[in-house]
Parts: sequence; structure tokens; C-alpha cells
Amino acid sequence: MDVLIVDDQAPFRSVARALIRLLPGWRVVGEAATGEDAFTQATTARPAMILMDINLPGISGIEATRRILATAPETKVVLLSTYAAEDLPPDARDCGAIAYIRKDDLTAARLRAL
Repeated sequence: MDVLIVDDQAPFRSVARALIRLLPGWRVVGEAATGEDAFTQATTARPAMILMDINLPGISGIEATRRILATAPETKVVLLSTYAAEDLPPDARDCGAIAYIRKDDLTAARLRAL
């Protein structure tokens, strides 16, 4: 599965990249640090899944998710953040993402289950 990692923190992108390498048949096809860059890369790389941070410089991960899914509805977007699920911004629930995972709960098994 081709994955795009979107997070403004390079250390988290590095951890996510290492996690993806643990999954046979999965590969990272790009990384982005902003919502705008995520949209651009998603439209060119056409990843099957995007790991999308909610809080990004420029447009948020929630808005980037909406824009990406408007052009590539088959893409699976997983929102990531440090929020407790009950503290998510209200628009996170209706942006089209297939799941929300707290960053400290991100594991290979959870990704594989999606």
C-alpha cells in the first residue's frame, strides 16, 4: 500500500516512515509538512492511504483531507493528532477521514487493521 505521511514535525514523519517499513507490501511514496503540500503530493503520487496530522501550517489537515477526497475519493485518510477523541475539532468527524488515531497509539497493527 502506498502511503503519504503528512506532519509538520520531521521527527514524527521519521517515526511514521519507520513504522510503514515494518508492514510488508507498504511503502512511503511521499512526505509533506503542510496541508497545501499534502494536496499537491496526493494528486501527483495518488497514495492509497494518507496519514494526516490535524494541525498543520497553512490549511489544516481537516481541510486538506476534504480537498484531497474531493479529487480522489478512493484515498483512505487517517487523521492523527495528540487530541483525545472527545476533544477533536467538530469538523474532524465529517471531513471524510476513515479513522482518527492518537499519535502515541499509532502502531503497525492498527494501520494493518484499517
